[in-house]
Amino acid sequence: MALYVHKYGGTSVGSTERIKNVAERVIRARQRGEDVVVVVSAMSGETNKLVAYAHEVQERPSPREMDVLLSTGEQVTIALLAMALEQKGCPAISYTGWQVGIVSDDAHTKARIEKIDTDRIQADLDAGRVVVVAGFQGVTAEGDITTLGRGGSDTTAVALAAALKAEECLIYTDVDGVYTTDPRVEPRARRLDRITFEEMLEMASLGSKVLQIRSVEFAGKYNVPLRVLSSFAEGGGTLISYEENGVEKALISGIAFNRDEAKLTILGVPDRPGIAHKILGPVADANIEVDMIVQNMADDQTTDFTFTVHRNEYPKALEILRSTCEELGGRQVTGDDKIVKVSIVGVGMRSHAGIASKMFEALAREGINIRMISTSEIKISVVVDEKYLELAVRALHDAFGLDKAPVAE
Repeated sequence: MALYVHKYGGTSVGSTERIKNVAERVIRARQRGEDVVVVVSAMSGETNKLVAYAHEVQERPSPREMDVLLSTGEQVTIALLAMALEQKGCPAISYTGWQVGIVSDDAHTKARIEKIDTDRIQADLDAGRVVVVAGFQGVTAEGDITTLGRGGSDTTAVALAAALKAEECLIYTDVDGVYTTDPRVEPRARRLDRITFEEMLEMASLGSKVLQIRSVEFAGKYNVPLRVLSSFAEGGGTLISYEENGVEKALISGIAFNRDEAKLTILGVPDRPGIAHKILGPVADANIEVDMIVQNMADDQTTDFTFTVHRNEYPKALEILRSTCEELGGRQVTGDDKIVKVSIVGVGMRSHAGIASKMFEALAREGINIRMISTSEIKISVVVDEKYLELAVRALHDAFGLDKAPVAE
């Protein structure tokens, strides 16, 4: 029988009633003749509750003990789902990450999977059982419990799908697929039937919250087809796979945006080799991640250097940059935490010219000034004033006709 790995997030298993609904969905898959491995997260709100408990007891809990604590959330869900399946006459068995041999490194709270022993799962599948596995967790070679960090349950599901050579990994969420942009910003946003791994990676890295980057990277590396579906409604969802010849191709697949941006500029520093390192080195040493970078050279042998950081890091980065400016003899430091990044993404950019021009024209028509520009092979990102976010997204969505399905070539 064809094997499918299902993954259900916290909202999908947020109550016993919802867990029973998940059991019904799994049983329907079994009735279609499919083998099923189910990966689940903790019930919604449970992880936050456990974190709060930890901080009530200890100001700075050790990462090892946090992993022991947080892994219990998923353990509750797997047991309840296995019970719900058994109650409905479907043979099932639940396992924690360490029981099925999901071996990780020892980076507590952000561990990475190193190998998976599938023998136990395969034996249960051969015996006709649904296997329910706790997401987000593993075990070190020394036997310590670990957790996989943000998006860890998605990563568990993809890793199991790769190890078991599943047909697809089905990620059930509270949305029914990947959209051309956030429907809350652009009501005419359209659900995509399919998108490539590359496009999904860009969308996720640029602000789309549907999937975590790490799980998409893992799926792409091991060529595991992902499908995003709703656990609350029927439908085909969105398939994420490698681009195939003959598949309808749009110039642009989607528009992503990130509200959590801040921009910093150091003006009039000496234009000499190594200046970029002298500016960004102290920022990196403070563990602040830099996103977009623009450098402008002047005729007087000085340069202006602009970069963006996460908005939460803005005050810290601004303080560091002022100190750096003084050391380098720069003229001034300026900053702005009222900006956003808007990006268009599509593999169609590789074979079509004029995409950037069309994007800039659409923004200009709305009187939106572009503050920074960054490009890659399949994406163009611009920084604009925060107040223009929704207008920019809607203008670009309209300019590229994203509310209409592409015509097959």
